[in-house]
Amino acid sequence: MIPTRESGGLLIPTLAALVPGAAAGLVREVLLVDGAPESSSEIAEVADAAGCEYLPGPADTGARLRLGAEAARGPWLMFLEPAGLLQEGWTREVRSFIDQAERTGSAGSRAASFRPALDGFGLGTRLREATTMLWQVTTGRTRPAQGLLIHQRLYRQLGGHEEGERAPHRLIARLGRGRMVLLRSHMLMPVR
Repeated sequence: MIPTRESGGLLIPTLAALVPGAAAGLVREVLLVDGAPESSSEIAEVADAAGCEYLPGPADTGARLRLGAEAARGPWLMFLEPAGLLQEGWTREVRSFIDQAERTGSAGSRAASFRPALDGFGLGTRLREATTMLWQVTTGRTRPAQGLLIHQRLYRQLGGHEEGERAPHRLIARLGRGRMVLLRSHMLMPVR
């Protein structure tokens, strides 16, 4: 599920990175929950061309994410940002995490995120990546841009996304250090 808002150009590479997941049977539906004004149809056109489900939603990020979670039909939710690019090997990691969580009965108590990788070259970019990893090791929290894989049961138990632009950060904070697994595969994120 991807919350969008006038981000059609960023979305196409993100959707292309999901194709291996569809081929592996991991991705069965992609929901684009758009908070753009009704006069904007760019995201609807991208959704139609890519075979995604388009849901017009409110401007509020948390409300959009909650709307998408309620519309999702599968037991597992994967929240991504429009500019995030899953890197090679992500399907293997996600399959392994889901299989282990279901086999051990921890699907309702564990969530996962991808390792951060910043899009860019040079020492400055690598230092920012290292800083991000150090922050994660210290706080036990990932950033929403790294994606979130969570079972519907745990999502509902935590109360889902609240209202507001910081809703993804608050959900990750409620998960806490003990319930979050950092997968080995990377999420390529734009440098901000």
